[in-house]
Amino acid sequence: MYRRPLIALIAIAAFMGVVAVASAAYLDRPLSDPEGFLGPAVVRLPLLAAAAMLADLLPRTLWKSRFKPTAMPAVFKARVREHWTKERVLLVAVGVMSFYVTYVCYRNIKSNLPLLLGERKFDRELHLVDRALFFGNEPGTVIHAIVGTGWQAHFLSFVYLAYLPFVAISVAVWLVWARNIRIGYWFAIATCLTWGIGTFAYYALPTLGPGFSYSYLYADLPTTGASDLMDSLFYGRENLLRKGVEESMQSIGGFASLHTAITLLWALMAQYTVKSRWIHWVLWTNFGLTVIATLYFGWHYVADDLGGATITLFSFYVGGLLAGFTFDRRRTDKPVAIPANQWPDEDPVDPLVEKYHRSRDRAERAAAS
Repeated sequence: MYRRPLIALIAIAAFMGVVAVASAAYLDRPLSDPEGFLGPAVVRLPLLAAAAMLADLLPRTLWKSRFKPTAMPAVFKARVREHWTKERVLLVAVGVMSFYVTYVCYRNIKSNLPLLLGERKFDRELHLVDRALFFGNEPGTVIHAIVGTGWQAHFLSFVYLAYLPFVAISVAVWLVWARNIRIGYWFAIATCLTWGIGTFAYYALPTLGPGFSYSYLYADLPTTGASDLMDSLFYGRENLLRKGVEESMQSIGGFASLHTAITLLWALMAQYTVKSRWIHWVLWTNFGLTVIATLYFGWHYVADDLGGATITLFSFYVGGLLAGFTFDRRRTDKPVAIPANQWPDEDPVDPLVEKYHRSRDRAERAAAS
């Protein structure tokens, strides 16, 4: 039923896996499972999927049963029967697995970059572009003067770091609660494509970022969680390149900004698939603040943010096509489902499906007359 998006997800993860294994074998280094939010991926995968299912079933069961124990089993079974179909379970399982395979491979491939390419970097060139765009001024310095360097630094640090756990959470949210299963596939494919393309962008234009190459420009900033993270990444790179610590991973890479790419993807997906306007505002605001934070702390050059946005636009569009959507040029605010005989409509009340049926009926009536 969903053969094409399933194949797309598995293919992206498999390709990333092949590249990661090949680079590790070439360097004679083991693949690492980077610990992050909720521990290593072998723990995160089942835990996140189970937590997402529980988050959907438990509150709904308690609320609709009005906390009456005798009514809870019927409500629980009804939700499982209506929402947790085999198609939904397959989406969650394959989507979460594909994302984490892609992400773990991304971390390993990125870590191997300086070992494969050496110290070749383009920081000077992108720094000159930044100065030209800001009429001879430093972007970070200009933003410090406009925004301030007090509590504002701590606030932007919070925005920047909040991205880290929400990368995993967002995948679970869209796969579990997408009103149409194709939307879940759209998000999963676009996310995996963004991480995959972003990985190879690091190799196309390797940089460290202004915060590492021109750290003196950010000396006026207070100590924040973002600065602590920057120090941690610096020492991780040093342990790998200078001290030869085998299990160390380096995670420094400027072009392209995946913070910008992923937060833009969240905003675009919400704009096209979520009805709530306040969610639109929250995610677009988060995107804007994240872009500011990347320049404010020196994580990225302007070109890095533009590169990240370009990757997202491509992944968003291709992901939609692979999931069974196209964009109606007459209505720029919504996608329109592409009908396919091999894809039965799983949600007869979905407005996208309804629109297709209405247009098909009109065409049949016109042909008959």
